[in-house]
Amino acid sequence: METQAFIDAAALVNAARALGAGLCMGLGAIGPAIGEGNAVGKALEAMARQPEMAGTLRTNMILGCAITETTGIYSLVVALLLMFMGIN
Repeated sequence: METQAFIDAAALVNAARALGAGLCMGLGAIGPAIGEGNAVGKALEAMARQPEMAGTLRTNMILGCAITETTGIYSLVVALLLMFMGIN
């Protein structure tokens, strides 16, 4: 006697949503993490070379990190949309 596996379409869609959301957040967080690490490292090098410019460099670094972090926030929004919106 043969056994057949039937996969419910809704379960398959939910599994694809979860996989897509996980990939979205995983890959979407790599870019901001690398960018912020690079920016902070370079800012610290510049502050070590010119301590009198530390205030300006810190302000620009924080602004740059905030702008870089928006990519991660967009990834979070897309992941949440994948998980909780869509066709049931």
